[in-house]
Amino acid sequence: MKLDELKTITQLADFLSGNQAVAFVVVTDKDERYQFIEKMLKRFHYQQLSRKDKGVLIQFLSKLSGYSRQQLTRLFQQYLKLGRLKRRQVTARGFQTKYTTDDIRLLAELDKRHDAPNGLMVKKLCERACHQFHDEAYHRLADISVSHIYNLRHSQKYKKYRCHYEKTKSQHGRHLGERRKPQPQGQPGYIRIDTVHQGDLDGCKGVYHINAVDEVTQFEIVVSVEKISEAYLVPALQIIIEAFPFNIINFHSDNGSEYVNKMVATLLEKLRIEFTKSRPRQSNDNALAEGKNAAVVRKTFGYAHIPQKYAQRINEFNLHALIPYINYHRPCLFPTEIINHKGKIKKKYLYQDMMTPYEKLKSLPKAESYLKAGLSWQILDDIAYQISDNQAADDLQSQRKALFKHIHEGCMNIA
Repeated sequence: MKLDELKTITQLADFLSGNQAVAFVVVTDKDERYQFIEKMLKRFHYQQLSRKDKGVLIQFLSKLSGYSRQQLTRLFQQYLKLGRLKRRQVTARGFQTKYTTDDIRLLAELDKRHDAPNGLMVKKLCERACHQFHDEAYHRLADISVSHIYNLRHSQKYKKYRCHYEKTKSQHGRHLGERRKPQPQGQPGYIRIDTVHQGDLDGCKGVYHINAVDEVTQFEIVVSVEKISEAYLVPALQIIIEAFPFNIINFHSDNGSEYVNKMVATLLEKLRIEFTKSRPRQSNDNALAEGKNAAVVRKTFGYAHIPQKYAQRINEFNLHALIPYINYHRPCLFPTEIINHKGKIKKKYLYQDMMTPYEKLKSLPKAESYLKAGLSWQILDDIAYQISDNQAADDLQSQRKALFKHIHEGCMNIA
């Protein structure tokens, strides 16, 4: 059945429901589409149709023409008013262009002469060119607004006459530390450092623990400070650097401002220590220090608030009990790199590789060459083997108990 044979509303309804087979040609030309709609309105005598039948006709014409219901309603109103459909082509150009191509070229030349000044200066230069120096070429630009100057600068016509490129400015002195993972190559002196905060209470900050761990030997130094401002942190870093039995080559931290600042960078530069910091989206860059935060610092001091005034008392405990215990009496697991059948390097932690940080330091090839001047294995052995591991642990527990009792009594007296 051809489209011309649709002569009743019932046939149109059957077509819309899919029960009527119809052969038709899709019309893309707008004038022909208007003629088709007008032809269908005349064939079905649109004025005489009921409301329901008009709805069927609208659905049919919307399906074939692609027009929306609102557009067809407007066309039907035109048909009822004029008796025919006539397409009205919109030819209005919108807003009239005020600034010509010559004006944009003048603006580009002016920017080139004066090295692209700000909009206020450009407006003043255009006014002076027109009114003070009587250059009629600038009579339209003399009245331009500052904001529209920037609009014209972003236009394609302006870019045709002038493209302004700004070289990347040097960042010397702005960024401290290099974002990369240190590569110790089995050599001690590459320390990872992180801060552990001992909780808040009623808006008062607690003490801060600065935890520094050597990547190769896991030799660890913990120093407590009242605050992490530069005045407290720099002396703490000096204590940490001096406490390691070997020279420090690399200092690696996260991107916290307590470490990434000029005072720390100046101290490290003075000591000729390389300064690196963690890379973005590389969560394992400082994982060693963060793991020691949980395994050592949190296990020793817990999570409860400790007032900042006890930082000095805690440091005495660190020096006499904690640091000797974790470095000379507390065994650690060290990774062994194994290459699998795919050629990928995997780390395994074997029991036979478990030793104290001091024993790991002594096991390194040419270990004696890493010691600081004035130190020897005899001096360090006297510290390591003066007491047993159990005696060191007992000493740690007793001193920690005394420390917490002192802190608790001090807090109770304040309360």
